[in-house]
Amino acid sequence: MNLKSLFTISALAISAASYAQEAETTSSPLQISGSVDTYYKYDFSKRPNIGTSFANDQNSISLGMIDLALKKTTGKASFVGELSFGPRGQGGSLLPGDSPDGTESFHIQNLYTTYAFTDKFSMTAGYMGTFIGYEIISPTGNFNYSTSYLFTNGPFQNAGIKANYVFSPKVALMVGLFNDWNVYKDENGVSHFGAQLTLSPAEGWTAYLNMLTGRAAGAPGTGSIYDLTTSYQATESFKVGLNAATYSVSNNNGGYSGAALYLQNAFSSSVALGLRGEYFKSKDDVDGMTLSGVVPGESVFALTVSGNLKAGGLTFIPEIRFDNGSSEQFLKKAGDPTKSASQFSLAAVYAF
Repeated sequence: MNLKSLFTISALAISAASYAQEAETTSSPLQISGSVDTYYKYDFSKRPNIGTSFANDQNSISLGMIDLALKKTTGKASFVGELSFGPRGQGGSLLPGDSPDGTESFHIQNLYTTYAFTDKFSMTAGYMGTFIGYEIISPTGNFNYSTSYLFTNGPFQNAGIKANYVFSPKVALMVGLFNDWNVYKDENGVSHFGAQLTLSPAEGWTAYLNMLTGRAAGAPGTGSIYDLTTSYQATESFKVGLNAATYSVSNNNGGYSGAALYLQNAFSSSVALGLRGEYFKSKDDVDGMTLSGVVPGESVFALTVSGNLKAGGLTFIPEIRFDNGSSEQFLKKAGDPTKSASQFSLAAVYAF
């Protein structure tokens, strides 16, 4: 073998090795996405009255948040980092950060990494938007602008490590170990176990069976939540969604149960109308826990009608909402108790 042949073979070997390394570390472009939102809300009792998350300011043109998300994949590894700035992200979503004086002006929505060992099996670790429930913090992920009682009283985020396995296009399973709800670090050690079974029995229909159980630091018992989230795209324009959940703290230390039905119809690519009907009940003994917007031992039925008017990346959401309680848990203009409350809101959400 002469020197030229040896050089050629060596060059081919180096090229093959370089190609293999390049294929292994193929990198996608950095993806940047997010949203901004603002809203006006008017409660007909002329006072803040409905205690679910976000859209709480009365007779005010108010801020939601600016949300910025970064995503990137290199080979089998990927990451997601998402920050929000503003009242919806900070005061409304808990956890401004670890500063003892609470001066941060941001909230971490997601901060996690994923490694795909195979096409079917992957693992994820970090701080993640919860897998429980139908609605999410970002307004771009919800049809309605105001949120349900189930969303407000359930977990917002879960820090932990989880394994994901896709058995087939119709069945997948996630299991994981997590901190307490909505905390960056767990004060009593990794304390929760969670799982999600994903089923896609027919085209356009997906269902998620979720559970999360564990004892939070300082809690009077073990809290366990069981949740069903499902949606069905019945036709090209009509969609049906359902969220049902029950949460209990052991030794009769409270909890809640409820269900929300979502009906949405798109009349065109720029005009859609949706209805959310929700029943939510607080369990009698809520010692050691606080529920938002519901008197202990009582229930609420809430009906929300929302429009989605789209123009490019901008969505206008006019919305009217009627809540009716089993007891006088709302307030009239003069402060007298009443069983019902109603409000109108108009939100503008821009996604990019």
